[in-house]
Amino acid sequence: MPLSEHEQRLFEQIERSLAEDPKFASAVRASDPRFHARRRLLVAAGVMIAGLALLVYGAVIKTPPLAVAGFVVMLASAAFAVQSHRRAQSPDLHVVGGTTSRRHPRGRSGRRSSILDRMEDRWRQRPEGHR
Repeated sequence: MPLSEHEQRLFEQIERSLAEDPKFASAVRASDPRFHARRRLLVAAGVMIAGLALLVYGAVIKTPPLAVAGFVVMLASAAFAVQSHRRAQSPDLHVVGGTTSRRHPRGRSGRRSSILDRMEDRWRQRPEGHR
């Protein structure tokens, strides 16, 4: 439903006043799930570099357990990075206004969401007398 001109002016005024408040901007940024996902990706990259350094150091001083530990650290941080990246790409993180989309198992998500969308549209368009 489109906003009236008065509502649009009020909305723009509220938006300008909130944009000028640095405390509010930092609070919103801190609660943004995408911000946390990005930070987790950076941490995973740092740990991966540390694991690579450990692997190389273990290989140079000829200590296989240290090199294997470095590899395990790299592998774990890569898995953490992939998981964080998938969370960052999740449609639930991009939703504004509090309504989130449903998650479905892989493979059938496109088909199931279109069927659900059609069912919801039919439900909304039903005559009011039929319940």
